[in-house]
Amino acid sequence: MKLARLPDRMPVKMSVVLTPGLAQRLREYADFYAETYGTKEEVGELIPFMLEAFLDGDADFKRASRAGGAKDSTIGTPRRLINPSTHKEPGESP
Repeated sequence: MKLARLPDRMPVKMSVVLTPGLAQRLREYADFYAETYGTKEEVGELIPFMLEAFLDGDADFKRASRAGGAKDSTIGTPRRLINPSTHKEPGESP
């Protein structure tokens, strides 16, 4: 079959706590969106697309993800990128 299996499309609900200033900026952004496109959207409808655009536009994150060095969410600290062809163990001669 030419079409690959469709990815999981089940939405995942997440809750976040925002500072009052950020909440206000998001409301202003929703107003700006409505002025730009002539369609009013709720902030909650815009946020997933805003986050996706942010992640898609982060060149360092994309580069690290391709190299297998993206942040490991189970640990909470970034993994180090090690190039096996140039990596030397401590105390090893060059």
